[in-house]
Order: sequence, then structure tokens, then C-alpha cells
Amino acid sequence: MKKLLMAAAVGALALGGAIGEAIAQAKDSIIIVMRLEPAPGLDPTMGAASAIGEVTSYNVFENLVRMDERGKIHPMLAEKWTISEDGKVYVFDLVKGVKYHDNTDFDSADVKFNFTRNAGEKSSNKDKAFFAAIAAIDTPDKHRVVITLKEPNSLFLFKLAQAPSSLANEEASATIGTAPVGTGPYKFVKWTKGDSVELEKFAGHRDAAKIKINKVKFRFITDEAAQVAALLAGDVDYITNVAAESVEQLKKDAKIQVTVGTTEGETILAMNNKHPALSDVRVRRAIMHAIDRKSVIDGAQAGFGTPIGAPFAPHHPAYIDLTGQSPYDSAKAKALLKEAGQEGKLELTMKLPPPSYARKGGEIIAAMLGQVGIKTKIENVEFAQWLDAVFKQKQYDLTIISHVEPMDIINYTNPNYYWQYDSQEFRDLYKKFELSVSEADQTKYLQDMQRKLATDMVNGYLFEFAKLGAAKKGLTGLWLNAPAFINHVAAMAWQ
Repeated sequence: MKKLLMAAAVGALALGGAIGEAIAQAKDSIIIVMRLEPAPGLDPTMGAASAIGEVTSYNVFENLVRMDERGKIHPMLAEKWTISEDGKVYVFDLVKGVKYHDNTDFDSADVKFNFTRNAGEKSSNKDKAFFAAIAAIDTPDKHRVVITLKEPNSLFLFKLAQAPSSLANEEASATIGTAPVGTGPYKFVKWTKGDSVELEKFAGHRDAAKIKINKVKFRFITDEAAQVAALLAGDVDYITNVAAESVEQLKKDAKIQVTVGTTEGETILAMNNKHPALSDVRVRRAIMHAIDRKSVIDGAQAGFGTPIGAPFAPHHPAYIDLTGQSPYDSAKAKALLKEAGQEGKLELTMKLPPPSYARKGGEIIAAMLGQVGIKTKIENVEFAQWLDAVFKQKQYDLTIISHVEPMDIINYTNPNYYWQYDSQEFRDLYKKFELSVSEADQTKYLQDMQRKLATDMVNGYLFEFAKLGAAKKGLTGLWLNAPAFINHVAAMAWQ
């Protein structure tokens, strides 16, 4: 009898433990760590800081369309749309019954208000020129919007999925920066300056029943070591961007999962194309042949990064791998320098901003250039100095920087941009892409542009920044790639 009682007790303890573990895993909240706090406010349509979008995009605010982690466009507040044959007219049919967090109705008038506001004279929207290119916005009824462009724009839907195209409540627009009201799955609760932003699930959202996370807190921790310590201690659940140097430490903890993907951050050895020697494409090609991309990635990013041969994100469907056009080949580099009359003569200055990938990468690259006879003097500068001397004044020979804006290949159309590349052929290609309507044509021109930049070797294309995330095991729905500054909390859940 005692044995039976003992067995029953043990069974009850085991069952109780299993139930307790199940309850512990049935979490409905999440704490997400970011390095930067949104500034100056939480309005993604008037503030350019990426941290604003990381908190609010697809969480507090929604867009007509959304993108997934590969940059593909899907319906959001527009359930469907049509595009005219000439690519100028977009007709959006809106989802019916959508409510803002203050229980007011979302309709076509809100789309017109937001887009008109974004293009207005007082607008600080970073895509103001994009909205100014809209010729007319018509609202034939509450659930249909007709947008007519001045000319076709192949990136129109892509831009509509970005943070600057978020749709806000007109009635609450005056306080959007401090108390945002949107139609998203999460409503704003509290902003503790210097510490966190808190959100909670909006019960009136059309997909509320499908959303598993009820409460979310975005915590702002600038120190990378402190971020890792908080995750290892169990005080936070997810670090959106982990320093490459911390990955191996985190991988050793069985309670942590590390995600590895790509970003929109093309890390380049920027070259001043107006420099007397660097204006010669043979010299620019020689420099790139002197660089072993893998060694740079290993030394500057602990091995995390995707080698690139053109300034284009590897997760994009139109990406082509062009690293084969500029492989590491020191003999080829020396031959090109001799052909250009620069054998043993070239002396360059490399101005490096503070990020570790730039400082560490710069040391590695300078040593590699020395192996082919290029003397490189390194100047470490603060970011404000970099912005003034390099970006504004163009007073530099070489620099290392990561360009993180989505689809920023457009920068190569501007001859006054800091690398001073001036190619009418490239500008013509971009215009053809911009005016193209079919996906096949868009892909063709994007690939033609990549080939042109790789052939001209405008800059040294090093690697695509890795998207390194770290979270407690059991958290699902995390984006591996980062085609935009978005933390899509509604897609997350605890197993």
C-alpha cells in the first residue's frame, strides 16, 4: 500500500512539474533590446531615425502594404490593388472595418491626409520627394484610394511599405510624436525616456485573435556588454542586433538562440573618384584585387558578413553575385598599378569613423594595400568630423562605411555624392528601372546597374552587414534578414 502511495505521489510531482513548466513557457509578453532610443519622437513620418521604425512600424502603425523579411510586398491596410498599364495609376481597395486605437474609423480620407501631409511645405518626412511626385490622390469612396503619379516609379510599392509611409490618425496627429495612435496590432502605453517604450495588444485589431504576444517592452541599452549580460541573466528576451564579437559567447548558452541573416548595410571602401590617381579605374580595380574580403570579414566582423561585388543586398530577388569580377589577386593588383603608372608611387589617406568594423577593417586593408606597394595613412576621426570632412566636404581619399538605407543604389546617380561618381550611362539605366512597370524589366535593370558599378569599381565593395540577433530559445517569428528597420512583433510567439 505504501509503495502505491509513493508511486502516486511521485507521479503527481512529475505531473505538477510538467504543468508548471508548461505554464512557465506559455508566455505572452516580450522584452526587446535596442541600442538606440527613438529621437526626436515616435512619429515615423516626420522623424528619420531608424529606431522610430524599429518600435512603431507594423506594431503601432500600419501601411497600405507591408514587406516580408526578403523585401517582398504583401497586402496590409490595402487588401488588393491594381496598376495601370502605363504604371502611373494605382487603385487601392482598403480593408473594411479597420479601427484606430482611439476607436475612430480608418478610411480613404486618412490616406489622403497622411500622404498630402508628407509632401507638404513644412514636412520633414525623409521621403518627402517621393510623396511630392504624386500628381493626385482621389477618394471615390471610403474604401478606395486612387493615386496618380507624375511619372512611373518602380519603387512605389516598396516605398509604401517603409516607415515614412505609415498611416496615422488625423485627429491625433498633433501628438503623434509622444502618444502615437495607429491601426496596428499594438497600442502605445508608456515611454520612459532613457529606458523603454511599452506597448500592449490592441483588442480591436482585426487579427487580434491570432496574435500571441500581449505586451511588449522595447528597452534601450547602449552598452553591448550590458545587452548580452541582460539576456544571459534572463532579464530580456531578444536583442535585435548583437555585436559580432558576442556571438560565440551566446552560442555556448543552451538557453539562447542566435539568428544570422543579412541587412541592407553594404559595407564599402569608399573611394574619392575625383582624386588624381583614384579617377583611373585601373587603380580602383587594383585596390580591390589587393583585398581579401574573407580576411576583412573575419578580422573586422568575427566572420559574420556576406562578401559582395556590388552595392546590393544579397537577400533581394534581383541580387547577383559579382565578387568574381574582383577576386583577391595581388599579382593582378600590382600589374594594374604598373599599367596605370602608379607602381610604388601611390600614397593614400584613409579616414575612418568610430564603428569597430571601420577601424578594424581599415587596419587590415591598409596592411593588404601595403603588400602591393600602396602606402596608406590611417586617420581615425569622430563621426561628426567624418560627416563634415568626408561626406560634406569630400576631403578624403579612402574611407570605410556601411550604407544601410534600403535600395540606396540611387546614390550613384548623383555626381555630387561624396564619392563623386559621374556616369550618364548609369543614370540612364536607373531612369529605365524607375520607369519600368513589369517585374522582369525591373530585375533586368537592377542587375544591369549592379554590373555597371562592379565594372567601374566605383568603390571597393566589401561585405553585406550581417543581421545578428539573439533571443531566448522558444521565441519564434524572428526575422533573419532586415530589408528595413522593422521588428514585426505580431509575427512572434513563444513555443
